[in-house]
Amino acid sequence: MIIDGKKVASEIYEELKKEVSNLSEKVYLKAILVGNNEDSIRYINQKKKWAEYLWIDFELFHYEENFDEQELLNKIEWLNDDKKTHWFIVQLPLPKHIDTAKVINAIKPEKDVDWFTKQNFWKLAIWDSSFLASCTPTWIMTLLEKYNIDVTWKDVVVIWRSNIVGKPLSLMMLNNSATITTCHSRTKDISYYTKKADIVCVAIWKPWFLTLDMINKNTIVIDVWFTVRDWKIYWDADFETINNNWNMITPVPGGVWAMTVAMLMQNTLKAYNIQNEK
Repeated sequence: MIIDGKKVASEIYEELKKEVSNLSEKVYLKAILVGNNEDSIRYINQKKKWAEYLWIDFELFHYEENFDEQELLNKIEWLNDDKKTHWFIVQLPLPKHIDTAKVINAIKPEKDVDWFTKQNFWKLAIWDSSFLASCTPTWIMTLLEKYNIDVTWKDVVVIWRSNIVGKPLSLMMLNNSATITTCHSRTKDISYYTKKADIVCVAIWKPWFLTLDMINKNTIVIDVWFTVRDWKIYWDADFETINNNWNMITPVPGGVWAMTVAMLMQNTLKAYNIQNEK
């Protein structure tokens, strides 16, 4: 059974559009893009498209691949101090000559709508109920909720340990009373854990890594990413075989970008409301 991220995203966009239409002030979202990574450009274009659909004012600062790190930090400092800039994002990945951690943590936490800074990650770690959260983990939790999948009591395997997705997702699952196993490249036998799992979340950019023999008949598979080789798309999970076995599974593409962008817009509205309450 396919878990339809596009359908859920569409429903969220309509809810957000109603909310924005009732606001008395304009909502602003700004973004920085360095370089011409094709995936990043497509991603930014999706963010711009849906921001405009929701009547959110979106402004992009696009710089060349060789843009100086200090110049980028200067721009972030300017956005931090600019009273007309309520929130902004820095599109990842950044070129190799730029220190990603330094750039992300230069953003003021209150303007970090992606929720990537150390201070905001800490709020998730201590289970601060007022927090936003980084977009991909949020869409996974939202998608499960929309399909009435309660993670309480569930055994959940997260195959990924990045600061942007793997770690925050593991924390969010833990905060919702799931039992978590986080696997990675140095896990000795990943299938030992996935065979016992109620839910497996995988995002490792390895074609068809998660196969049917690695899960049980009731395992729910959240496939977060894909790889393109020779113009062909390969999922991290063997989608066709797993889907034909009647396991619940997300399609990729079709389940990732749509929902992640929707979560960014939802974060933007949440941040707006939090700021107005203050």
